[in-house]
Amino acid sequence: MAEIKVDPVDDHTMVIPETEISAQKPHRTLRVASLDIFRGLTVALMILVDDAGGEWPMIGHTPWHGCNLADFVMPFFLFIVGMAIPLALKRIPSKGKAVKKVVFRTLKLLFWGLLLQGGFSHAPDKLTYGVDMQMIRFCGILQRIAFAYLVVALVEIFLKDAQSNDIAAGYCSVFRLYCWHWLLGACILILYLAMLYGIYVPDWQFAVHDKESADYGRVFTVDCNVRGKLNPPCNAVGYIDREILGINHLYLKPAWRRAKACTENSPYEGPFKNDAPSWCHAPFEPEGILSSISAVLSTIIGVHFGHVLVHLKGHSERLKQWIMMGFALLILGIVLHFTHAIPLNKQLYTFSYVCVTSGAAALVFSAIYILVDIWGLKYMFVPLKWIGMNAMLVYVMAAEGIFAGFINGWYYEDPHNTLVGFSLELNRL
Repeated sequence: MAEIKVDPVDDHTMVIPETEISAQKPHRTLRVASLDIFRGLTVALMILVDDAGGEWPMIGHTPWHGCNLADFVMPFFLFIVGMAIPLALKRIPSKGKAVKKVVFRTLKLLFWGLLLQGGFSHAPDKLTYGVDMQMIRFCGILQRIAFAYLVVALVEIFLKDAQSNDIAAGYCSVFRLYCWHWLLGACILILYLAMLYGIYVPDWQFAVHDKESADYGRVFTVDCNVRGKLNPPCNAVGYIDREILGINHLYLKPAWRRAKACTENSPYEGPFKNDAPSWCHAPFEPEGILSSISAVLSTIIGVHFGHVLVHLKGHSERLKQWIMMGFALLILGIVLHFTHAIPLNKQLYTFSYVCVTSGAAALVFSAIYILVDIWGLKYMFVPLKWIGMNAMLVYVMAAEGIFAGFINGWYYEDPHNTLVGFSLELNRL
């Protein structure tokens, strides 16, 4: 799996007064349907880009700088996790119980992450299981979500006493109330930028461990001796992962293998050029240590949107906060990218990438909120709502190839005449 997913069991319930949903009685506890639907939409998007991204690279992960459709999935889930935290924890008065709940969910995410993305499961390609512990992949999508969830949820729990339910509707009121969250975000950003641009990256070597590669066992040397570079071979993100995790525990098939420098088939996968740089053969962890620290920022922004939902009771006040911040983040990220100050990069999880994807998440959620919670168009989104409420189940089925096996199991006359095969033929035409 190239991308993923979020713990669906966060019960994001809240009290919605009668003035907002006239059909409900005052103070009745309801799930926020728009958040379930947004999660379901993101899960569906994840399945689409995972299964079709290889054939349609314009929706798959960009090889390095830039941002394609698939690159929005991960930050969308982090945003959703953050937004659900205030809604889930506000109903737990005991800090001890809240911490136990957070730790349990973190461990559950880590377990599923190691099982599904650590290399133990080889489905659906080989339908075999088992992994050499010397080669297990420690990091992954669910592990990143677990880390961001744990950090932000603990901050939310231990600063809960300072929160007030009655605040003014001014734009800065929620920011002031949760200033410690933003101080944490600022510290994370400073730490990330200092390490990204300040760490010296020396030359390094690696051996190809991908048994399917024609270069299996071959040793390559990568020349760096630089500081502050954001190119594929010599960035601080990769260096930290190689030093701490070990190069044998990184992702073997990073998206940069589809870069123009590596293959003539770019942006499609294909054999490496004869003169391809040595780093094209190297592993790289797209959910590594330093990039996961930066990813916490997406969750902090999501928490702010959850705070707005909890504290501001009017639709217009909420939408004003969400849409203004969404456009501000989007514009800031685009400016940083196109001025070449900080490029958009999912694998490095750069600050411009945080801004663009969080801004997009804010605007998409705002649109869903208008359609569902204001206009009442819930029935047209019932499938997405179900997926959103059962996201972990759907993710496991997708990761284990159950969905792909079901779709490809229906054919006409010949097993190759499937719906997927037909769509690929259309794409080639």
